[in-house]
Amino acid sequence: MTEYVRPRDLDEALATRAAHPDWMVLAGGTDLMVNATHQQVPAGILDLWRLPSLGDIATNDRGVTIGAGATWYEIENHAAIVEGWLPLALAAREIGALQIQARATLGGNVGTSSPVGDSLPVLLALDAELELASVRGRRRVKYSEFCTGYRKTQLAPDELIVSATLPHTQAHTTWRKVGTRRAQSISKVMGAAAIELDGGVVRTARVALGAVADRPIRITAVEDAVRGLAPAKAAEAARAALRTAIKPIDDVRSNAAYRREVAENLVARFFSGILS
Repeated sequence: MTEYVRPRDLDEALATRAAHPDWMVLAGGTDLMVNATHQQVPAGILDLWRLPSLGDIATNDRGVTIGAGATWYEIENHAAIVEGWLPLALAAREIGALQIQARATLGGNVGTSSPVGDSLPVLLALDAELELASVRGRRRVKYSEFCTGYRKTQLAPDELIVSATLPHTQAHTTWRKVGTRRAQSISKVMGAAAIELDGGVVRTARVALGAVADRPIRITAVEDAVRGLAPAKAAEAARAALRTAIKPIDDVRSNAAYRREVAENLVARFFSGILS
């Protein structure tokens, strides 16, 4: 018989996680429920849905801190996020239908760590930092270091994701997604970028893509290639650099050649779009 705990606060949740690291952690449940019939029955379920404090969204000196339990509907409609971190709000609007957005959480997307998770390239491009907690204490991990492989992360068996902090930025930021249809589509390719200009040329760039590798990835070859170039030249340099920087796979949603071509167009538009 599967045990079930819905903790009253984070301390109780951490204590339960420490005592039962093999239990399923349930946030919004939108991903876990889809695959439930294809998995073994869990020994127990730790239900974090609407746990107090995990759903908070607040701006501070460091940027905006988003609780792991915040839903994508709350994120996409939060005024401060729309104003200061628009790519995250745009990505939130593409995560399933409204029913999914009302249940799915930031922590669930991060914890599942799917290579097609729409929010994950945004977290990379906007240089997000995660706060992880256990009964042993808390620690901060750069999101760029969190994913270690296909659906693998640095999260320890006794840890929970508490929040993600996105720093303030003056960069030009953008996010794009390509899918089979205009809405409710699993991504073929998606990406995000944060581009800083100085005197009309690219000073720094963070470019991230999803659905082109076993995890969301920063494209450092593109970031290096565009430095010091005007946006128009940077667009072509980005396209050329990406050509050999990724090795997409063939699967049921698309083939490698198509993904590479789309990804090239995507990163080029990140820079040419600055001109419009």
